[in-house]
Amino acid sequence: MKKIILTSLRTVGTVAVILAALFTLHRYEYLTSFADIDNVVGMIPVTLTISFTAGLSVLIWLRHSRRNASIAIVFGVLSVTCVVLFPTALRGDWWFGTVTPDGQESRPDLSLYAPFADDTLAVSLGGESVLKIADGFPRLDGATALYPVYSAFARAVYGGKDFTDDLVQCTNTINAYKRIVSGEADIIFVATASEQQKSSAKDAGADLVFTPIGREAFVFLVGDENPINGLTQRQVRNIYSGKTADWKTLGWSEGGKIIAFQRPEGSGSQTGLKYFMGDIPVQTPQPLPDSSLIGTNSLMNQVSVEWNGVQPALGYSYRYFAATMYANPNVKMLEIDGIAPTVDNIRNGTYPFAADFYAVTNGEPQGNVKSLIDWILSPQGKEIIEKTGYCSINN
Repeated sequence: MKKIILTSLRTVGTVAVILAALFTLHRYEYLTSFADIDNVVGMIPVTLTISFTAGLSVLIWLRHSRRNASIAIVFGVLSVTCVVLFPTALRGDWWFGTVTPDGQESRPDLSLYAPFADDTLAVSLGGESVLKIADGFPRLDGATALYPVYSAFARAVYGGKDFTDDLVQCTNTINAYKRIVSGEADIIFVATASEQQKSSAKDAGADLVFTPIGREAFVFLVGDENPINGLTQRQVRNIYSGKTADWKTLGWSEGGKIIAFQRPEGSGSQTGLKYFMGDIPVQTPQPLPDSSLIGTNSLMNQVSVEWNGVQPALGYSYRYFAATMYANPNVKMLEIDGIAPTVDNIRNGTYPFAADFYAVTNGEPQGNVKSLIDWILSPQGKEIIEKTGYCSINN
């Protein structure tokens, strides 16, 4: 009877371990995407999961005796090692030192969109703004891609005589979040914050309030000579989780290894990538095959790079920035699930990688800050957003 009970417990334990392993592989999409894993680094999490399952199963069925002690230690160490290494394997984080450029990225000439510059590209209202703020105009900052929008807000609403540039700055997403927390800015216009940015704000005692004001498409980019015109959501996740590393897997046999560029942590587009990856960890950027591919340290220029006679790079950005502000004529936007990232497809909700952007304040908006945000949500604010080239909320 004792032997039957022990065998039953071991069987249940083994089944539990196998089910846990299968759940883990399913959770991170290794089961559903197994046929698309085309590289050693991408296979390591699967190997570790199988090794852990085998090791723990051996321990469950191994007779407890001095004679088997060394075997138990070996398989115990194997199981623990697999657990310890699994998070690193998910991120593909096997590299030492910097593997991608971390310097200041080049960006478009924002002076072209300055609110009161001669011949500014910042759009104007069709009539006079119903809101004018002469004194105490809020200090604005935000993402590079959104500068044309909030510059146009200032152009329409500012009612003072002596406009100063410090009222409307563009220090980029990373610095804008720092400035709203420190109190150097009153409103920032950005995509959603990263988990690290939210945590840092909370630690500093800041209460970030996110007011959605528009929607924009998150787009994936390749060189115009790349024959691939679209990817599925799963293929995107496979690439940026490290499962798929070769264009051949996606149907381009001459493409070679995919050079999947990423942006700095905390930038609006990097946070966007992680948002659309969901619970699937983004793989640590892999080493470039040659340092010359860093180029001008601009993803919009890097994505059209040529290597071994092809354009093997993949990158991402937001639609307006990629199409208008910093366009590269040698780059094309990919369809996702057969849907192009057009304004109409963002508006009707069919393009899958679209997200809100926000007016962010430290605490609930008050005074002129509230007045300006309320105006942004009004028909006139929506007019500015639409004229600039974005989609307004509830339009």
